[in-house]
Amino acid sequence: MVRKNNWILCVLLGMALLAASCGSGQKDATEAAINAAQAAINAVQGEAAKYVPDQLQAAQTSLQQAKDALANSDYRAALSSAKEAAIKARELATAAAAKRDEWTKEWANMSTTMPKSLDQIKAKLSGYSHGARLPAGMDKTALDEAQSQYDQLKQNWADASAAASQGHLGDAVNKLTGAQDTISKLKEMLGIK
Repeated sequence: MVRKNNWILCVLLGMALLAASCGSGQKDATEAAINAAQAAINAVQGEAAKYVPDQLQAAQTSLQQAKDALANSDYRAALSSAKEAAIKARELATAAAAKRDEWTKEWANMSTTMPKSLDQIKAKLSGYSHGARLPAGMDKTALDEAQSQYDQLKQNWADASAAASQGHLGDAVNKLTGAQDTISKLKEMLGIK
């Protein structure tokens, strides 16, 4: 998809520059460049909104600046902003793909390790609540706190899993921010190795 978008962008910008050099008018060339930038942004907008919304906003801002300059007949500024928007649109496709890959890897790792860790913690908590000897330095209050933390982790995992199943990997990963630290502390507290 990235190569197709780059190709379309190059063709459209080339046509805009060709129109400008052929003397068909600055306005027509600028409008063509703005339309090319708009098409490039539209082509990646869905993915960019999911994975790199800040960069999408920057590209849309550049495009709006181009449209505003065109409305004021400032063709040079409009063409410059249109080129900038087109470049940002090309970068959007790459950045969105990279962020998608990053979140996919993070989620794959979390979906492997988190259930296993939760099962280990649950088994220890269950054993301690049924009379097993508590680790050194742990009392009933600490056990209750550990149970509360486990319950919160379990809820966070359920929420993250629901987000991931709906295709919102960024939300899923964010819902588990800090979960690994909490799990490590719980494992240490409960004597899980």
